[in-house]
Amino acid sequence: MTAIKALPDKLISQIAAGEVIERPASILKELLENSIDAGATHIEIRLDGGGIRRILVKDNGSGIPKNELHLALQRHATSKISSLEELEKVSSMGFRGEALASIHAVANMTLISKTATDEHGWQIHDAQILPAAHQTGTSIDVKQLFDCIPARRKFLKSEQTEFGHCVATLERIALAYPHISFSLFHNDKIYRQWMAADITKRIEDVLGKAFIDACVSFSQTHPKISLEGMITLPAAAKSRSDKQFLYINGRYVKDRTISHAIKTAYADVLHGDRQPSYVLYLTIDPTQVDVNVHPAKHEVRFRDTGIVHQFVAKALTQVLAQKKESIHAPHIATVAQDTASHREHSTMRLQSSVAQTNYPSTTQTEYKPMSSNNLDFKELWQKAYAPITPSSPPPSHPANHEQQTFQEDGFSLGMAIGQLHGIYILAQNKEGLIVVDMHAAHERINYERLKKQSEQQAFAVQHLLVPIAIDCSEKDVALIDSYQETLNKLGLDLSVTGPKSIAVRAVPSVLADGDIVSMVKDVLQDLEHYEHSSLITEKRNELLATMACHGSFRANHHISLNEMNAILRQMEETERADQCNHGRPTWFSLSMKELDKLFMRGQ
Repeated sequence: MTAIKALPDKLISQIAAGEVIERPASILKELLENSIDAGATHIEIRLDGGGIRRILVKDNGSGIPKNELHLALQRHATSKISSLEELEKVSSMGFRGEALASIHAVANMTLISKTATDEHGWQIHDAQILPAAHQTGTSIDVKQLFDCIPARRKFLKSEQTEFGHCVATLERIALAYPHISFSLFHNDKIYRQWMAADITKRIEDVLGKAFIDACVSFSQTHPKISLEGMITLPAAAKSRSDKQFLYINGRYVKDRTISHAIKTAYADVLHGDRQPSYVLYLTIDPTQVDVNVHPAKHEVRFRDTGIVHQFVAKALTQVLAQKKESIHAPHIATVAQDTASHREHSTMRLQSSVAQTNYPSTTQTEYKPMSSNNLDFKELWQKAYAPITPSSPPPSHPANHEQQTFQEDGFSLGMAIGQLHGIYILAQNKEGLIVVDMHAAHERINYERLKKQSEQQAFAVQHLLVPIAIDCSEKDVALIDSYQETLNKLGLDLSVTGPKSIAVRAVPSVLADGDIVSMVKDVLQDLEHYEHSSLITEKRNELLATMACHGSFRANHHISLNEMNAILRQMEETERADQCNHGRPTWFSLSMKELDKLFMRGQ
């Protein structure tokens, strides 16, 4: 056995650097954070060979005094904190005092800096300090990354791959600090340039206008925590999760608690494995979050994860559930791309600099739905489409559809004009044609009703005059015995009538006309799948979704115009009516302009 001995300082630094410096992007992140902490308003980045050959970061921050240059390169030397109390409420990007020391341990680094009171700048390289020409601020030039550690250098990818990681790092930081301008050069060619702007403009500059158009802006505030940002509408969700940005007190992080809260908020409106895109800024008392979890500072811990999870999930659920005074769906002609109309009616546009965490309040228009209970659809329909008689001259039809009046202006989804193949409801509003998936829409309406009744523990139950007998397995009978209380809370009254038979005596009223036998069998199958009562409580909404599906109109079910209009009115009053329980869209629109274009009218 070899003797225990102290490691040399250089080796210690190289080992420690392995936790902080993984690739060129890691160096870029640390240097950018130092510039931000120095109060820079403009940062210039120059990369060669994807950052493998060279990384130069130049800022106009406060600079480093000459007598502190040696300290700046030492491990655990920092100007950010000086006590445990300050660490517990740290708000700066850096605080560990490891970044420059780690970079210096694995690469050739030159630092030049000048404060506002210095006559000229000072350069430190290989422990030598010399005068240098420089404006107020700091430049750090890093070359020959991992040359002294060949084993680490072998793990680097191609120049293009490493450059991509550097760009991603810059984008993440730029989104958090819109008041700072950034310039990125690669191999002496300008690659990105973002001027200082408000947060909405910065998001558009970094992620593109299509991202902005697919999002809804919001701001939710609580005395001790606030959440602001942009989230994509369900119709714009994608199979990739590459545009998900979460910031806690201005720091980009990945957090399981908040990720789960986001997933919870989207649970009822996303189809399959599709992922939402978002830029979220969470502001919380620094004493309530621990950022000193990992040297790379990618993770945090909350003192009370329950409060954070509940706040985020509730805030996003409310945003996604908002009922708008004027609803717009993606047009049929551009369903995959065009979601701009959603954004036009979002709650607000972000205007403040997130870096300063000075968030404006949002003014929301109160939605006042029109109750279908007070409408005589037959009378309304007859008035809207009265037959033309000799005493009634035929109406004129001007070419400009926008100038026409439409008597159902009060209804965003218009009035039904017919049914297509027993599947789709066709309606017209002042914009043009509305196409509604009858089953999907009815399913969402029933689902939201069931959820509301379940939350209030006030299910409206329909007792069956003649119980429905169902043949089932012995396992199903055992499930009913085990989960009788759970089933009762779902509005289902099931009783065992034999070793392999049960009777349905009551169901939720909204499902009384549905396929009760299939619904009960599927609910029992779900119970078997979830197994444990604790999981069943978590999966309550999925059980309700199964029930709602079977209680809704099926394909080839023909309904009257009055029933179609009733569905349209209920959709206008229902939260999340744009998607069914499985995340599929419930309706699309085709404007008069698009119809005119199809028939070449006015061309």
